Amino acid sequence: MKQSILRRPFNYSYSNVTFLLIGINILVYFANMILPDTRVYMAMVPALVITKHTYWQFFTYMFVHGNMSHILFNMLGLFFFGASVERRMGSREFLLFYLLTGALAGLFSFVVYYFTASYYVILLGASGAVYAVLLAYAVYYPDSRIFIFGLIPVKASVMVIAYTVIELFSQFSGAGGGVAHLTHLAGFAFAFLYFVIRLGENPLKSFLGGTRGGGPWR
Repeated sequence: MKQSILRRPFNYSYSNVTFLLIGINILVYFANMILPDTRVYMAMVPALVITKHTYWQFFTYMFVHGNMSHILFNMLGLFFFGASVERRMGSREFLLFYLLTGALAGLFSFVVYYFTASYYVILLGASGAVYAVLLAYAVYYPDSRIFIFGLIPVKASVMVIAYTVIELFSQFSGAGGGVAHLTHLAGFAFAFLYFVIRLGENPLKSFLGGTRGGGPWR
């Protein structure tokens, strides 16, 4: 039987795509500092998407950051979790996973902003894609210990569940204003769907069973 195009694997290879993505984010950050107007055209602004048809913003927003701490925390997350996920998926699969989940998180956020008339929100940052990577890490390494604040050991799978609860609470309670909690949740959700639809795995089995997710795409 011919394999569905949705599940047709890439040939496995590893080429440090994680570091390439980090490098691009850093270059874009400094380019935005030199030319501040470029930040507006690269970030996702619903009003511009609607009136100026700036559809590229669904993709470019994830490479734009507001300040040094914003890019630092996102790139640290990508560095610590991305390389391990890339080794399991393979570089081409990982790149598709990162860009697709990030773009879909931006698109979903736009739809919500549109129907809530939040036309002048400015969405920027790699958080949606990084949260997707975090979920993938927890699927592949559910028993891995992550030290919160460098002190408190938490299983990767437990941390994802806890983050989901925190983000849901923050989104609906209004806590943490200025943070794109909805985009973070969308990153988790689209990563979950990616595993189910593209990779044929149910992340819940890994979370609840404490067993590692499937092997690399080969």
